[in-house]
Amino acid sequence: MKNFVTQFISRTLIISMLSMSIWMPSAQASIITTQQITDSQTALHDRERVRAFFDRADVQAQLQARGVDPQAAKARVNALTDNEVASINGQLDNLPAGGMDILGFFLFIFIVLLITDILGFTHVFSFTRHR
Repeated sequence: MKNFVTQFISRTLIISMLSMSIWMPSAQASIITTQQITDSQTALHDRERVRAFFDRADVQAQLQARGVDPQAAKARVNALTDNEVASINGQLDNLPAGGMDILGFFLFIFIVLLITDILGFTHVFSFTRHR
């Protein structure tokens, strides 16, 4: 009887140890470089900055004026890859919120009126010569 109990316990332990080694995944460890850590932190920072840009009231007003749902735009930002977010983040400082700065707009209008005045289509400026 003692021999039977010992065999039963030993077989049960062997089966349980083998089943644990089969079903348990093994851990893989590797070295993480500093560049990988800084890249992931930079990607997180860039994504948060783009999200904050889309949270601004003036940007949301521009999106709604163009028929884009701000929530849908935020969902699309979340779906962007890290490279796309980095590209957008690099352009945020250079882009005005309205799409064109006011000085450039007035300069464009001035040049158009000046050309039409020189060609004789309009008479806006007194310093141009008419034919």
